[in-house]
Amino acid sequence: MAGGAREGGRTVTSKVLAILGAFDGDHPALTLTELARRSELPLSTVHRLVAELEAWKALTRGPDGRYHVGLRLWELGRLAPGHLQQVAHPWLQELFTVTGENVHLAVRDGMEVLYVHHLYGRRAVPLASREGGRLPMHPTGVGKALLAFEPEWFVQAYLRRELERPTRHTITEPGRLMRELQQTKRQGYALTYEEMTLGSCSVAAPIVIDGRPLAAVGIVLSSHRAKELPRLAELLMATARQIAQVFPGFPGKQ
Repeated sequence: MAGGAREGGRTVTSKVLAILGAFDGDHPALTLTELARRSELPLSTVHRLVAELEAWKALTRGPDGRYHVGLRLWELGRLAPGHLQQVAHPWLQELFTVTGENVHLAVRDGMEVLYVHHLYGRRAVPLASREGGRLPMHPTGVGKALLAFEPEWFVQAYLRRELERPTRHTITEPGRLMRELQQTKRQGYALTYEEMTLGSCSVAAPIVIDGRPLAAVGIVLSSHRAKELPRLAELLMATARQIAQVFPGFPGKQ
């Protein structure tokens, strides 16, 4: 497609946002050509706007010529309202100290989970997730925990999608997945067995405020330790309740 046709009537702001939106957990470093392709903008436009973003320190260029998100955006991100990570961190740190396991915190963003905080344990297993990364909801413990507590209309809309199948163990049949979500809601925590990554299993509990899932706390283990998940589930649910009770806006708080 010709560059002018690709740009259409897009504003400068939309072009800048398209460039910034080209970065994600799987693409933390991009060349100008990659930025042009992922933002669907002409290379000349990307070259000009990236130069301005680099001057403002929104982007930075590495020794290999690839661009990364700059410190200026990190500083702005720290000003985002809600302070979920700050509120949750002491409780996540305590959970990490008690278990010594990978602990992560995730929120729903659209039809995906966004990982916003990680603590890495001494018995760490390889993780598909990374801080700032996104994954589908149904094959992840945190995603399943969040999905189970979403309104019925959202769950039905999610199940009507073509569901990704990262491994042969991923549950993609709508009926079976719905039963899993119902069980998750009844017991208060979600379990996965090699549904996102072969060799890993997980357990997660939602942080529920006023009946709505704010976020989810999860732990990932090697599959051969799956028998430990029920014990960890109790710790996760306790952590989730504690975070909910200290979070601003919790029902009954002044």
